[in-house]
Amino acid sequence: MGASQGTLSLKMLSSAQFVLIFIVCGFVTCTLSAETNSSSPKLLLVSFDGFRADYLNRFPLPRLKELISDGVLVEHVTNVFITKTFPNHYSIVTGLFAESHGIVANSMFDPNANKTFSLFNDSDPFWWNEAFPLWVTNELQGHKSGGAGWPGTDVVIHNITPSYFLKYSDNVPFAQRVKNITSWMTRPDGQVNFATLYWNEPDSSGHKFGPNSQTMVKVLQEVDNKIGLLIDELKTSELWDKVNVIITSDHGMAQLSINRTIYLDACIGPGNYTLIDQSPVAAILPIQDKMYVYNLLKNCSPNMKVYLKEDIPDRYHYKHNSRIQPIILVADEGWSITHNAAPLINGNHGYDNALPSMHPLLAAHGPAFRKGYKQATINSVDIYPLMCHILGLKEEPNNGTFASTKCLLNDQWCIHLPEAIGIVVGVIMILTTLTCLIVIMKNKLSSPRQFSRLHLQEEDDDPLLE
Repeated sequence: MGASQGTLSLKMLSSAQFVLIFIVCGFVTCTLSAETNSSSPKLLLVSFDGFRADYLNRFPLPRLKELISDGVLVEHVTNVFITKTFPNHYSIVTGLFAESHGIVANSMFDPNANKTFSLFNDSDPFWWNEAFPLWVTNELQGHKSGGAGWPGTDVVIHNITPSYFLKYSDNVPFAQRVKNITSWMTRPDGQVNFATLYWNEPDSSGHKFGPNSQTMVKVLQEVDNKIGLLIDELKTSELWDKVNVIITSDHGMAQLSINRTIYLDACIGPGNYTLIDQSPVAAILPIQDKMYVYNLLKNCSPNMKVYLKEDIPDRYHYKHNSRIQPIILVADEGWSITHNAAPLINGNHGYDNALPSMHPLLAAHGPAFRKGYKQATINSVDIYPLMCHILGLKEEPNNGTFASTKCLLNDQWCIHLPEAIGIVVGVIMILTTLTCLIVIMKNKLSSPRQFSRLHLQEEDDDPLLE
């Protein structure tokens, strides 16, 4: 009897465990089986230059909020240093810090090649070949890419350009860029599965008026209208439910003041150095004595940090490249660095990438993304592995972390630490309760009746004692 009761108890325990495992596995399966379009994933990456993260809360933006309500939002994206246009756009599509992908500023000098780079002289593949942007990787792995104004998409990088691209021009309106992209993504002779789209606002107006100007209300309304135009065009082209759309930016914007200006000519003669890149992170190439220039500059202003290249803080990831100059000046937020003239703009970026004013946001919608999900922050280099996952591409080496973005996706089981602890505690409580119930039942079944050995059956005629 004891053996059979033990076997019964083990069977009951095994059954309880099986039921629990079945429930948990069912939960995981339901989570992972969310609808995706993995058979033919498409991705559109959109940048509205200079879209500061807190614009979302400061301005109405109904069309952007419509997209977010049916998609995901990352409230702050920590971008790369320096927080300027070209370095950050290349970081988004390579997953690399500026020191690793080589586009370290909007204006550069390479001492080894004796070459210069600027916003108006950016087409030499030499500058871009230190990394593989996503459109190149996509082409190399057998797909077609498209680019509408995104920095670098018109450059022959590793002997490759996107299958289709529009060279950046202020004269190409936003609507035309969108039309081109939708036509590329619906071509019967080979559809584009990855495309990039760039627009220069609200950056241009942010520089001109400053992010705190009332004029920015109208500027952001126009940006929101363009987001609405994009949504409507994707719907008209029957792409809205098929294409994954990521809307983000390269950096934010800080308000300037003429009273917050650092004049270098008041500290050092202009004949002692060459200014390679401009405010608010100035790249200094000393003409002769580096330490002489450094010692004069480091006492120039309490609102400007002065670094020798080898002393640049590690958190900037900004010293292991020959294109980074021997001395770097970093102005405090809202301050400007000039030779001798006051700045002619009211807003700027490029500052410390830890500053919230420098951060953009990320909003996304599509079959790969969850609906109504919000996350506090990611790093901009994390966007690259996210995009590779959506497109099913093998990543190039990068500084990003897919785990930081997996909660945005439908096909990932995402659980945060507090939830994990709650589930573990809950499972332990259930198992403990089941074990207690089984022990109680076992004890009841195995309890002997009192005096059972003295009970005589009626048909038992033999006395126990003669």
